[in-house]
Amino acid sequence: MNYLDMVNNVLRRMREEEVTTVSQNPYSRLIADLVNVVKRDIENMWNWDALRQTMTITTTDGLFNYVLAGAGNNFRILDVINDSKDTCMRPQSTKWFDKVFLATDVERGEPIYYNFNGVDDDGDGQIDLFPIPDGTYTIRVNAVYTEDDLVNDSDYITLYPNLVIEGVIARAISERGEDGGFQEQEARFRSMASDYIAIEASRRLEEITWQAC
Repeated sequence: MNYLDMVNNVLRRMREEEVTTVSQNPYSRLIADLVNVVKRDIENMWNWDALRQTMTITTTDGLFNYVLAGAGNNFRILDVINDSKDTCMRPQSTKWFDKVFLATDVERGEPIYYNFNGVDDDGDGQIDLFPIPDGTYTIRVNAVYTEDDLVNDSDYITLYPNLVIEGVIARAISERGEDGGFQEQEARFRSMASDYIAIEASRRLEEITWQAC
């Protein structure tokens, strides 16, 4: 189901005329905006299977800072793996990194620790590694990455479009000032979201019981 399909689905449920493009009239543009608002709300609810990706870093001798190109800055880390050594890397604070880099001779070797250090000019997250790599290592960053806002009629999302639609309808009802209808629809949306989360959580029991990597 693409962007236009979702907007038209909401319009039908709201007893409005369907459109041929999401920007056809002020109301369709409102619904289109709400689709992106709800999409982002849902993305932040859970570490959804559809949003999990692995970014790979290949280190260079003497370079400790790397950019997660294309990742943006709105992502949640699952784990960071030194694939070359088959070890889980450990997070450390910015203060800890500042302290070790103040040493006269900064340690070099196999990267063991990581810390996220701001964003680059493109808005992509940056990661520092320590010890400073003394050669080529393959680092896997497993994370949950949010998707860009929908823009074109034919754009798709990888999350559950039916869940997005239910959330948009709740907000469209609220925008009309129908408080009673909003509460009922919002409860339906939240219940559906809980069901989807429970389904995915049942496949990842290790993620709802904390354990070290």
